[in-house]
Amino acid sequence: MAAENAAENLAHAGPTAGEYIAHHLTHLQNKPMQGVVDFTVFNLDSIFWAVLLGVVGSLLLWKAAKSATAGVPGRFQAAVEILVEMVDSQAKGIIHNANSRKLVAPLALAVFVWIFLMNAMDLLPVDLLPKVWGLFYGAAGHDPHHAYLRVVPTADLSTTLGLSVSVLLVCLVYNIKIKGLGGWLHEMVSAPFGGHPILWPFNFVFQIIEFIAKTVSHGMRLFGNMYAGELVFMLIALMGGAAAASLSGVLLPIGQIIAGTVWAIFHILIITLQAFIFMMLALVYVGQAHDAH
Repeated sequence: MAAENAAENLAHAGPTAGEYIAHHLTHLQNKPMQGVVDFTVFNLDSIFWAVLLGVVGSLLLWKAAKSATAGVPGRFQAAVEILVEMVDSQAKGIIHNANSRKLVAPLALAVFVWIFLMNAMDLLPVDLLPKVWGLFYGAAGHDPHHAYLRVVPTADLSTTLGLSVSVLLVCLVYNIKIKGLGGWLHEMVSAPFGGHPILWPFNFVFQIIEFIAKTVSHGMRLFGNMYAGELVFMLIALMGGAAAASLSGVLLPIGQIIAGTVWAIFHILIITLQAFIFMMLALVYVGQAHDAH
């Protein structure tokens, strides 16, 4: 009887710290992954939130452009104008081709706003949206313990690498547009070691490695910072769970509030800085596509 009561208490006990973190780090996917790499599996939560925030960012910029006036601007218009001027000045300093800036500067602005909004999802309470999703999931007749949901798209490596690969494709397009297909192919085999035919294979391999390294590091930098921030918020959230499980932890809720507030304020700088760095690197890489070696 005692063993049965112990088993029942264990079944009703809350998750351990490791289980809690593992649950929050599990994506809502279209099907179970069959191996280490399975390209038929999609992180539906990252796709949903990324698309939704992309639409929100586009609507915000569209509203600012539509409501812009020549007189004294309101706070929203002034904030957007400052942002546009900042991005435009950065683009002018890196990309000297005025025709290219007509596309690249707005693209950089959209990238900054989109990534900032995706990063800002980290400021929401860790359990808020997963709990809401769990209620809907349970109401549909499923086990709410399997209601997985991650709401920070940039804490997903597939999202950040997708963004960096998109930047790579833009760079390839401008390489061909500015230098011509023949000129770009000639550069691929003649730089950086020289145009002697013996050096062509080494130049080509070096160029491919450079493209891959820039793309991977571009995506990994954003992912690493946002993933670490997400983990810190989870650890802070666990302080409340520890307080509920122990009478001796009466000060933990106060510490949780203080730690969460301090980290959230500091994290505002991180999410803004990471969006700015990603945008700047995108501008630098597109600018390099305009340079001849």
